[in-house]
Amino acid sequence: MFIQLDDIAVHAEVSGPDSGPPVLLLHSLGTNFHMWDPQAKALAKRHRVIRMDMRGHGLTEATPGPYTMDRLAQDALALLHALGIHAAHVAGVSIGGHIAMRMAALAPERILSLMPCDTALDFGGATNWQGRMDAVAAGGMAAVADATLGRWVLDRSLASSKGLGRMLLTTDPAGWLGCAAALRDTTGREVPGRVRCPTTILVGDRDESTPVAAAQAIHAAIPESKLVIIAEAAHIPNFEREEAMTRALLAHMKLVTALPASAAEAGMAVRRRILGEAHVDRSEAALTALDMPFRDFILEGVWGRVWTRPGLSYRDRSLLCLGILAALGHHDEFRLHVRATANTGVTPEEIAEILLQVAAYAGVPTANTALRLAKDILKEMEG
Repeated sequence: MFIQLDDIAVHAEVSGPDSGPPVLLLHSLGTNFHMWDPQAKALAKRHRVIRMDMRGHGLTEATPGPYTMDRLAQDALALLHALGIHAAHVAGVSIGGHIAMRMAALAPERILSLMPCDTALDFGGATNWQGRMDAVAAGGMAAVADATLGRWVLDRSLASSKGLGRMLLTTDPAGWLGCAAALRDTTGREVPGRVRCPTTILVGDRDESTPVAAAQAIHAAIPESKLVIIAEAAHIPNFEREEAMTRALLAHMKLVTALPASAAEAGMAVRRRILGEAHVDRSEAALTALDMPFRDFILEGVWGRVWTRPGLSYRDRSLLCLGILAALGHHDEFRLHVRATANTGVTPEEIAEILLQVAAYAGVPTANTALRLAKDILKEMEG
């Protein structure tokens, strides 16, 4: 998709269930959002995954430089706003990791947690960047391609390494130069003391660009952060050490999205998320001594121990509920779960497909009744 954000048209992609915890993935200098393909596929099973080509990269417009880290962070925050996402978990590699930290410093209420990967508080200033920038200004991306790829990966013969090389060579030099200026001008004073959200820092043990020492400096600057060192990995481990990178990201997300230990607390959290605050508030207000034990049983046994299991997404469980309830003729509960699709991400088209399955395996009259009920509820929801 393409979204107009202030002065640029941004190329972005959203995958995974709409109801999943939102995760924004930010790529490195000279690549595009496809560098996150392996991790995005794994995360999208349970999370709403947002990827963007940053300013001047991929299919996102390149505006005249130089850019600043604050400008790049504001681009990412603007994308979340355009997608209706108030707050998200954010991961980024290299410049993407620093942009993620800068987002948390600028708008802490918008960042749920951080996963900065192979990045640093500062990037060596003009001494480290001006020569490369002059080379690109004179000779395009080919002038730095060989040296850059040597820092990114350990094995250049891999198909994925060749793919990263193509990403670099096809990057707009104007966009690369604009972002390189942001790296050049970063001082290292912008993040310490300003980031308080849960953070897991990742770094390859053979990263020469932002070595383990740089990750340790971030670790010291962010209270209660965690540090994960990926063995036999260079500056971009996404493909070359795919399993280790993906495992670390999933472990972070499991930790920061964990439900309360109590089944009742966990059940109430999921119940509110699926059925909505208004419905649960009405239901709780109407509780009596007669139905309190039943409510507790459902809260702990169903919402707290079934809906919280990791094997299926909320969207998958929503689909199953709709089909089972329609087939069994439990019309009140079916209506309730049709309304819940506003929170689970199940679409009207998917409801229609479910009811075709019900017609085939539980009978046309049963499915016809459920279809009529679904149409009424969906029309009511539109109003």
